[in-house]
Order: sequence, then structure tokens, then C-alpha cells
Amino acid sequence: MKRFCLLFTITLFALAASAQSLQPVWATPRVLKTPESVLYYPKTKTLYVSNISGKPSEKNGQGFIARLDAAGKILQLRWATGLNAPKGMATKGKKLFVSDIDRLAEIDLNNGKIIRFIDFPGAKFLNDVVVGPKGKIYVTDTDLGVIFVLKDGKPNVWSRDPLLKGANGLTTEHGKLLIGAHGHLLKANPQTGKIEILARVPHGIDGLIPLGDGKYVVSDWSGEIRLVSQDGMQRILSNTTRQKVNAADLGFITGRKIILIPTFFDNRVVAKQLTGL
Repeated sequence: MKRFCLLFTITLFALAASAQSLQPVWATPRVLKTPESVLYYPKTKTLYVSNISGKPSEKNGQGFIARLDAAGKILQLRWATGLNAPKGMATKGKKLFVSDIDRLAEIDLNNGKIIRFIDFPGAKFLNDVVVGPKGKIYVTDTDLGVIFVLKDGKPNVWSRDPLLKGANGLTTEHGKLLIGAHGHLLKANPQTGKIEILARVPHGIDGLIPLGDGKYVVSDWSGEIRLVSQDGMQRILSNTTRQKVNAADLGFITGRKIILIPTFFDNRVVAKQLTGL
């Protein structure tokens, strides 16, 4: 009887451990150049991939945006060019906004041409970008540990809260900002500026995907992808740190639950399906 109970317990543990997992779907060839972020644009079922093409803080004008289809086929490798280490991206109307170290690039989604650059005075390392309530554009600065807001074409510091140390990943959920910082997943009210801790993690947060029901997928750049929950549950879904395959700013195809992983120095985008949820 004891042996049966032990086997039953082990079986339940194994089933629970495999409840959520990431299954490979496709991967691009290694023709990308330090891909940092992937953005899925549902209107055209297109992926946009920011390519640093150099060092993360290097102003070399060699950065570019690649355009792919939802199956990973590269449609245009250098769809938009002339950027400086581009990272996070967000769309607003028919425009793509991309962080570019200390400025934001505004790009025409119709043709990939740069409309203009918006300088962010005092910025050091602009990272992720999101369009929040009322069309305001928010941008993290990882080096400064602040969040900027672009309103009516003018950038200002939105928050310098100490919790924003290492602020990186950025998205929205139910009208609130979700922020990945060093050791914390944060929620912020764009109206009041109040910031609270949703979950604690043992690293920084680069990619950040809300799944609903208080569950989130986060990546830590070095290679770990983790499922975290507001109730304290956490599970490592994938970890390629030892293989030196990074997991930077994640993209997500919602309807198919496909996570899009820019592998940075590995020079690919890898798509994996989230199962068990």
C-alpha cells in the first residue's frame, strides 16, 4: 500500500510538472543580427523583429527591423534600416514605434520608412515600448530605472519609483501598465502613478506576456522562460542559459498561444507553443 501511495504521489507530481510546457513550432535561420524583440501585428498576421546589429548601446546606424510572416518565413530581412540598436516596439495606428537608445523611431507600417526620430533628453538605455490608455506611449529606461511617457509628441519622465530599478519589459493589461523590473513583476496605474508588486522573481524581466487569470510568462534574457502567478505559483517552462541561447523581449500570437523568442546572440527567432493552459 505504501509503495502504491508513493507511486501515485510521484505520478501526480510528474503530471503537475508537465501541465504547462513549451513545444517547438518553428525557428528562423540564423540570418538575423542580434534580434532583441518580436512584435506580432494581428491585422496583417505579420511579425516585426528588431535587430540590434552591433552592441546594445552602439550608435552605428546598422540596426534594422525585419518583417516575417506568422510561420517564421522572412518576408523582408531589412524592412526598416538606419537605426541604432533598436529594441522594444509598439504599434499605434499605421505607425511602428521603436526604442533607439535615447530616442524613439516612428516608422510607417506601410513601407518601413522612418518618419522621424523623437529625442528623449537625458535617456540612457531606452528599452521596451507600449501604447497605454488614451494613446500615450510609455518607454522603459533600464539604465536609469525610470519610465518615460510620450504625450502629444513630447517625452517626459513618468515615474522614478525605486521599484523600477532595472525596468525593462513593458505591456498593458486591463488598462494598467505591467512592468518587468529587477526581481519584480509590477503593476502600475497610469492615472495615479501607483506601483505595486505582483510577483517576485530571482532575476530581471525582459519579455513579459499576460495570459489572463493572474498568470504571466516572463523571460530573463539569459535564457530562462518562467510562468508566474499572482498566487505565488511559479514554474520554469524553458531554460537555455547553459546553451547560451538567450530569451529576450518575447512576442505572442494570442489565439494560438505561440511564444516568439528572440535569441539575441544566437541570431534567430524561435516559436514555441504554450500547452497545458
